[in-house]
Amino acid sequence: MNSSVLAVAPERIERLRALRRSVSRAVAGKDEVVELALTSLLAQGHLLLEDVPGVGKTTLARALARAVGGEMKRVQFTSDMLPGDVLGVTVFNQAKSDFELRRGPVFSNILLADEINRASPRTQSALLEAMNERQVSIDGVTIPLPSPFFVVATQNPQDFAGTFPLPESQLDRFMMRIDIGYPPPEVEMRLMMEPQSDRVEEVETVLNPEGLLELQRAVRRVRLDGALGTYLQALITATRTAATLATGASTRAGMSLAHAARARALLDGRDHCIPDDLHMLAVPLLGHRVRLAAHAEGYTPSRNEAESVLKDVIARVPVPL
Repeated sequence: MNSSVLAVAPERIERLRALRRSVSRAVAGKDEVVELALTSLLAQGHLLLEDVPGVGKTTLARALARAVGGEMKRVQFTSDMLPGDVLGVTVFNQAKSDFELRRGPVFSNILLADEINRASPRTQSALLEAMNERQVSIDGVTIPLPSPFFVVATQNPQDFAGTFPLPESQLDRFMMRIDIGYPPPEVEMRLMMEPQSDRVEEVETVLNPEGLLELQRAVRRVRLDGALGTYLQALITATRTAATLATGASTRAGMSLAHAARARALLDGRDHCIPDDLHMLAVPLLGHRVRLAAHAEGYTPSRNEAESVLKDVIARVPVPL
């Protein structure tokens, strides 16, 4: 396969490497997690981080925001939050004898929605339009959001007290759902022995919003050939025909997987996708979009039981050579 300028442009590859190195300073020992997070960012997809408290979910989100520059706002979701606390409200200005909009934290380049599943479904749904169409409607007025716009949401496992499960429509707005897990023993020991400090302060800002937009546009030019298109279709079809899955992946899920594969290829310095791009992204991208059949047995319960089945389904699909 012939190389193109995109594959060998040293300045673009160096920016991507610098971005990876910068985020990794705050999330040591989690190279795969950093890669998935950056893939979602480059593919213009939102990211959902689910894990127990204290493993670095918020740290990863803040590190991403600091590395790419732009304006970041954080919202700590609670059970008493209202949609206006996220989107903003119109208030009457007595001095001007008119109503004016007080914009909420959603008007930012990167929105950190911390513990999103502690808010009620009503407040969660306030983000649907923002995440899908990158705009919000307040009192009948539609207002575009800044560009780029990226939501990083964290949530606690659903069996934790005070949580509301995210509805399917909300989950589908997230390109990927990943967990972080505990760090490797040697990294964890080093973190515990070091004086407490904010590791995000070590993250260097290596991009600005326009630079991020340029990389996101470059993702669209990465090639995904016909053989990989056939493999992608086979993966999506397999989730729909598996007896162990009650709900398979949608067409939108397949489109997201293709775009994420392009982003992973770019992050790796390639102008073309390979089978590994699709294979490695299938579970984090499809795991929250499929549902386990009620009669499925023999699978170990996990963060999402459907992921165990999904891995088996994907493994049965022949990978193109």
